[in-house]
This record gives sequence, C-alpha cells and structure tokens, in this order.
Amino acid sequence: MINVTPIPAFNDNYIWLISKENNKNVVIVDPGDAEPVLATLKEHQYQPIAIIITHHHADHIGGIKALTDQYQVPVYGPANEHITAINHPLTEGDIVSIPELGINLQVLDVPGHTRGHIAFYADNMLFCGDTLFTGGCGRLFEGTAEQMHHSLSKITALPNETQVYCAHEYTLDNLNFAKVVEPDNTMLLQRILDTQVARKLNKFTVPATLELEKATNPFLRCHVPNVIKAAEQFASKPLNSGAETFAVVRHWKDTLD
Repeated sequence: MINVTPIPAFNDNYIWLISKENNKNVVIVDPGDAEPVLATLKEHQYQPIAIIITHHHADHIGGIKALTDQYQVPVYGPANEHITAINHPLTEGDIVSIPELGINLQVLDVPGHTRGHIAFYADNMLFCGDTLFTGGCGRLFEGTAEQMHHSLSKITALPNETQVYCAHEYTLDNLNFAKVVEPDNTMLLQRILDTQVARKLNKFTVPATLELEKATNPFLRCHVPNVIKAAEQFASKPLNSGAETFAVVRHWKDTLD
C-alpha cells in the first residue's frame, strides 16, 4: 500500500513523501525547504530514492541542493523550466518509474501558473504543485487563462477517486471565495463547515478527492450555469466559452486577495 505523508514547511506549504508500507524508500515531492525533510528522514530512517519537482518557484525547489548534497538521488522535473538541479527533464507522456515502490508516475503538462509546470499522476494520486488547489487554483504568473483552463480540464478528465495532493494549505480561503461565486451550492457550504472544523483542530485539509473538487471548486465548474451567470454578472458582459468564464473567475478572485 502506498502512503503519502505531508511535511509542513514555511507558512502553508506541503512537501510530500511517497512511501510504501514496510519499506524505508521514499520519493520527495517539491522540497522547498530541506530542514523539515531532513528531520523527517532522520526520524523515520527513510532512504530517499528520487526527488520530483512540479515547477521552478523557490518554495518548491529551495531544498534540493541540501538534500542532494547528502543523498545522491535523481531529480525529475519540468523540461521547459530552468531548474539547474534537474537531471531528468520531463514533458507530457514521460513516465517516472519507481520500482522500489511499485509505481509509475505519469507526467502531465499543466502550464498556467508557470509556463512549464508539470504534474505527476499514478494510482489515483495527483501531485499537482500550484496548478490545482483544494477549492481553488494557482495564480497566472506566467501562463494565460486559456492555458490554465486547458490544464485544469486535463486534470478533471482523471478518475473521480483521484486524491489531489497540492502544495499549499489554502482550502478555507479558496472555499470562502467559492461561496461568493456559488452561494447556494449545498455541497460547498457543507465543505466549508467541515473545513472550518478541521482547521480549528489543526488538521490538514489536503488531499481532497477530484470528485469533491468538481462539485465545489469554481475553477473546475466554468461550464456550470450558476458559475457562468455569476461570472457574467461580475464582468457585466456575456461569456462565450469555459476559458472566458475561467478568466473572469480567476480575475475576480485576484481582486479579492
């Protein structure tokens, strides 16, 4: 059985460890800070066998050098971004085989947050960096709204059971915006209550299932009449495509952040 363990970092980042029961080998996902990772490795006597990277932002790559100074492991990441530590550049369709854990990570190109952002998918697990968040999505720092909408559409084609392992604890903030867009979405309102309880107990709200995201995340619902109507009211104009609706909803949230 595959286990995925969060290592909190900075204010709200998650660094993920992929492991297997009764197996000390681990894959490290987006180590922005080496210190908490090294502490976890030492505490549990884990042996890193690979590092995988979704994009070039410092809070995702900042710990690579300190880790590779101690552990000689391959570093997999986006071919279309300049990350000097990567020695296995990847694009969509590539597979990262981890025989020690019995998994094969499929690479997806998901630009939008950055130009070369990638995600990794295997066995109903999605490591999506800052493309899809629980309840939201990443800002458009380098890519276009059309690119991000296409990337999210690609993700929504994955199985509903997919667990979304994003890189930040942004769920409650994202859901509060989602309520602005869809104030009458009953599943969303219940999710907000559940998330509030979890955070008061200092529990993680990541991962979430893709099925839940599709029911409550406005950025995955740009084809839904209520979301289109809300976006048109905000934009004061008709919107003719999912990409146009997405662009408005993304701008709408930016104005409130």
